[in-house]
Amino acid sequence: MSRTDAAVDLACELVRLDTRGGGESAAAALLAGHLSDAGLSVAVHETRPGRANVVARHGDETPVTLTGHLDTVPADEAVWSFDPLAGDVVDGRLRGRGSSDMKAGVAAAVVAAAEHVRAGGRGVQVVLTFGEETGCEGAREIPADALTPSGTLLVAEPTSNRVVLGHKGVLWLVLRARGIPAHGSRPDLGHNALVDLARAAVRIHEHDGWPTSPTHGATTANVGMMRAGVQPNVVPDRAALTVDLRLVPGDTADAAEATTVGLAGSPVETERLVELPLIDTDPARVARTVELLGGGTPSYATYFTDASVLASALGGADTIVFGPGEPEQAHVTDETAPAGLIGPAAEAYRAVLGALT
Repeated sequence: MSRTDAAVDLACELVRLDTRGGGESAAAALLAGHLSDAGLSVAVHETRPGRANVVARHGDETPVTLTGHLDTVPADEAVWSFDPLAGDVVDGRLRGRGSSDMKAGVAAAVVAAAEHVRAGGRGVQVVLTFGEETGCEGAREIPADALTPSGTLLVAEPTSNRVVLGHKGVLWLVLRARGIPAHGSRPDLGHNALVDLARAAVRIHEHDGWPTSPTHGATTANVGMMRAGVQPNVVPDRAALTVDLRLVPGDTADAAEATTVGLAGSPVETERLVELPLIDTDPARVARTVELLGGGTPSYATYFTDASVLASALGGADTIVFGPGEPEQAHVTDETAPAGLIGPAAEAYRAVLGALT
């Protein structure tokens, strides 16, 4: 079987496994078997029931590390035109939840690492995680002594096989407001906390004065969730608003939080749910790797990746994001990925492993 066929077949098999917000242990077991059969030393860390990370390594040399996450976001069958777990290729597209984000990339990375070792190569490490979509939970639970320091970290997130040298940081912030309860027929006797945060949500959504960066673009804010009220005839005395902030170089979590609180326009309490640093790799340090991956002008991603946790855990590894999925397909209904990019991604990873180890 060719490298392309092996990678596409493995991607199909992964998509058929339901890892929507959990259940990654099945995918971890499948991939651990592939890596172990190829000769890598494999450890599976199931730190929560049904949820597991995989760390596989071969050789004593400083490794190149390949990484990807096994979880996907939810998918509602009622609004999809095909089975979210289809795991098939139709008209050149791999179909199903996680096809682009990021099971195509995971399959390419695992096939590349396995072939590298089978061909006598050394100096490779594969890190596969759970819970990336909810704030790199799995990556944060990998024991420090389970990872070997690495000079290069390749993240197989969707980039359409284009080189990405960094991404924004993230701050998930909860704003909580308090009001005064009253009967729904006498709202004048209460103070509606929901209305306070609804007004805040509009101001945050419409704000266009966030810091900008020549590489990473602008800091952004997405008003993602609101919770308030117990029933229609009670004035809500408590409300919570969750904001997803993506931070660029020159911005900080403290500054972004202060701006958000200021935009709220009324007293709020805040809680940080997730806080992860941005990635900004020096192009000069990775020029050779970029060339091995096909060259071109590097870009920067808006999404975050496990590199926010793993780059420092690996001793400051230079990070490159490069994968066969399409970023615009991430999290959409009827998600697909170009099957024709999966094999070339595996070949590119294989070239990097062969040259740098």
